[in-house]
Amino acid sequence: IDCSRNTALCTEVGDSESVWGEGHYVGHDEPSLLFYSQRPGSGNRMQYSGILPKEPPPRALPGLRSYDFMLYPALWFGMAMCDTQSYPLTNNQCAPHSDSNIRPAGDPTHPGAAYMELQFYPPGYVQQFDGFSCSAKQWCVALTIDSVSQNPVTGKQLNDTCAARVGLEYVNFAYLTRDGTPQGPPNPVQFDPVASGKPQPGKALFLNQGDRFTVTMHDTDHGLQAVVTDQTTHQRGSMTASASNGFGQVKFAPNPSKDCVDIPADFHPMYSTSSPSTTVPWAAATYNVAIDTEIGHFDYCSSAPKPFASCTGSEGSFQSGIEPTDFDDNYCFPASSSTLVRVNGCLDSNIGFDGTSYLRDWPNGNRFLRPTPTIFTSPTTGEDYRHQYSQVAFNTDLPRIEDSPGYGGSCNRSTGAGCTIIPKTDDGAQAQFYPYYTSGHALGGCAWTIGQSVRNFTTRDYGRNNEYGQILPVTYIAGPHGATVTRFNDYQNVLPNNPCPRPHAGKQER
Repeated sequence: IDCSRNTALCTEVGDSESVWGEGHYVGHDEPSLLFYSQRPGSGNRMQYSGILPKEPPPRALPGLRSYDFMLYPALWFGMAMCDTQSYPLTNNQCAPHSDSNIRPAGDPTHPGAAYMELQFYPPGYVQQFDGFSCSAKQWCVALTIDSVSQNPVTGKQLNDTCAARVGLEYVNFAYLTRDGTPQGPPNPVQFDPVASGKPQPGKALFLNQGDRFTVTMHDTDHGLQAVVTDQTTHQRGSMTASASNGFGQVKFAPNPSKDCVDIPADFHPMYSTSSPSTTVPWAAATYNVAIDTEIGHFDYCSSAPKPFASCTGSEGSFQSGIEPTDFDDNYCFPASSSTLVRVNGCLDSNIGFDGTSYLRDWPNGNRFLRPTPTIFTSPTTGEDYRHQYSQVAFNTDLPRIEDSPGYGGSCNRSTGAGCTIIPKTDDGAQAQFYPYYTSGHALGGCAWTIGQSVRNFTTRDYGRNNEYGQILPVTYIAGPHGATVTRFNDYQNVLPNNPCPRPHAGKQER
């Protein structure tokens, strides 16, 4: 899983140029919902409900009809994790599910941290691991854990030999399976793109379009366990991030070493609670307990000569404007590579902001041309999962994506100047659209969706794009003796309450 190639499976780091080399940028646009609670256990034990969308007819109509794989490659439910071999690689041990791990922003004594994402993948396009669909018509789910093999105090990082094999930002990856055992080794050193990376019918959990589901995550003696229950079919899939299941840390060994060693590990949640202070010190976004919709990984291509090639024709549709292909039209596939919807497309990070995620192609109530909305609730916590989170925050790492002048960006992350909540395209014009979260009635109470206001669902839009609030300075470790650097990487808006509590749960925590 090569995070240096914009793969949708990876978390956006605060300064990818410092990880991958000067001038090498990795972009992941990740509008998110963050959930806060001071109740002990809220940072490591939670449950969500949701409804998977139904796709429109499978005949592609570029510019008219959209599918979820065009809008986002993954929807995920996340949490901060302990990883002593990950950034910032201090000697401080990480006490699992403990707020003793909280440090001021930029503190070099922060325990090593990773970020877990329970990722749901939409159907209908190129199959994993080439693309990110699991099948033609069904969804699947994987537990991923991102780590960064870099010491920001010494400036050292994983040796070149091992980095060429697993990456500097590396990923443990395992599909949720019916019996809870991985298909193949999840750890980066032993990972097999076929055995571990292609979902196996009869082994991996597959969910149908329109199914209702619950997500339950909690720690065990041997690592975080994630369980997805399909409430419609009553099937269940699970995965525990344990050494016995093949999860592992990559031993930090900088140059001149050539070692690439897996350390079998049980991955435990980092914090007890969830707040603006419970963050991952290397990530662009400032989250712990979060729902995220990763966007910006699809654009049309008139001519994709072979899988993984760059587009050789034009990009876009009549809706977005057809124009010559440019720098972000890479990792393209011909229509023949698709599992169902026959359309040429590119899966690179669309940091020119002119792909389908940045059009009004999101669900709007028209089931012939759009998917139905992807619906999910706020989490609940506690032993019986009946305690509400007290606050919600809207977050997007859009400034992190907008900062590249060579790509048409005008955002200065050192000052915040030139950053805009609706980004500029690589032509210098304002993007047509930027998705936002709305809430409405579903699952017996209040629930969320991402995109735009949806007929017969949305009852509140939170100011649309204004819901993301003000640009947010984030402080990172930048060298020895407490040196720090500040980057304007996010927009963030913390609400005073939780306006959309999960249905059928207990009282809201205060």
